[in-house]
Amino acid sequence: MSDLGFCVHGHFYQPSREDPITGEIPQEKGAYPFKNWNELIFKHCYLPNAELGNFKKISFNVGPTLLNWMGNLYPDTMQDIISQDQYNFEKFGVGNAMAQPYHHTILPLANKEDKVTQIYWGIEDFKFRFGHKPNGMWLPETAVDMESLEILADFGVEYTILAPWQADSETLDITQPYWVKLSDTKKIAVFFYHRDLSTQISFNPLTTINADIFAHNFILPNLHKHENPNKPKYLLLASDGELYGHHQPFRDKFLAHLMNGTLSNINIRQIFPGLWLKQNPPTEYIKIHDKTSWSCHHGVKRWSTGCDCTPHSEWKKPLREFVDCVGEIVNDVFVSVLSEKTPNLLEIRLHYIDVLLHKATEKEFLDQFFPENRDHLTDMEIIYLLRAQYERQRMFTSCGWFFDDFDRIEPQNIIAYATQALIWTAMVDRVDYFPRIVPILKRIVSRKSGISGFDMFNRYLERSRLEI
Repeated sequence: MSDLGFCVHGHFYQPSREDPITGEIPQEKGAYPFKNWNELIFKHCYLPNAELGNFKKISFNVGPTLLNWMGNLYPDTMQDIISQDQYNFEKFGVGNAMAQPYHHTILPLANKEDKVTQIYWGIEDFKFRFGHKPNGMWLPETAVDMESLEILADFGVEYTILAPWQADSETLDITQPYWVKLSDTKKIAVFFYHRDLSTQISFNPLTTINADIFAHNFILPNLHKHENPNKPKYLLLASDGELYGHHQPFRDKFLAHLMNGTLSNINIRQIFPGLWLKQNPPTEYIKIHDKTSWSCHHGVKRWSTGCDCTPHSEWKKPLREFVDCVGEIVNDVFVSVLSEKTPNLLEIRLHYIDVLLHKATEKEFLDQFFPENRDHLTDMEIIYLLRAQYERQRMFTSCGWFFDDFDRIEPQNIIAYATQALIWTAMVDRVDYFPRIVPILKRIVSRKSGISGFDMFNRYLERSRLEI
């Protein structure tokens, strides 16, 4: 058996694009001739990679919001993807799929309860669909802090994947996984992907024209050049999964050839991180840089105050202030109304994933967690507050801050989800929160079109009055 291992990790993800009023994804002109971007990317990427069997060979995560969409419209393809992980789980006792926090929230920017919720919902979604517990969890944008790693370990997650610059070490050997020491006796394993090769496959199409050349000229030399000649060596590449067939045409076929034959010809094992960890656990510890990510070299400022990754992003800070303000309002009402009915509100919110997964109806959920002293009005009040908690979670979706301008569907959806959370909340406590949030909304302005958060809030509010 070769002591050289290799794997590609594909991060397959699309944010929630559904209109919270209709539950449908609106027409997206940029995706023509398809109805929306999910449909276009499904045709370019998810479907062909499933048909080629690539999900059996690589390490991968598929975001819960994408799986939910796919399960509704293309259940056969979703099941094909899942079955490819299940094949490995049955054969090796560990699968090659990783879980992901539910709404792709930038965890270092979240409070602890939201971190717990996102991680728990992601794990439960994974268990429901894949049929087993996840060994690893992909962190959105690989954004990491110690508190998030602690929570992963508390839920039994064994490893995650980070960028090499997130390691607090000047002697990092990316061919070895490391332990990160947590509080008490807890620890979690971390794999660091190869920066240069991951960048090459992501942004230089010439690199991935020929899988045989890529294996001989890039993978093999990088495995041989690292130190520790007596240790097994593992090379991991990581990229957006949409690279393979969508961002770069025909790279789904490149990936299939690379993983199905090329590696064995040069005596490199195709092996995914969970299995490598099982056979070659770390022997050294390492520290990480808190509040860092793979797609922003300014830490996590891309999703908070804005940074040079996206120039002219002055709108990002007030958007963050807006959702933080809405989040505080929604939580305050949730606690004030329900704290007398149940002692553990976090548990209620965590188990609401059962409703999202259609394992329980809203009525069945109330019967389980609020079995006494309810009338019809109280039932609806509780349901409104739970729905507000869901919208509150998805208004933190990272894509709302990723791009350079507010005049895009992603940040405008953030306004819609936050507005809907306020609507559900106001239907319970009858408070007008308009004066509190308007000054913030007016500071969220698109440089390109001049449209503001205030404009989007009013549009959505008017629609909700007509349609709810």
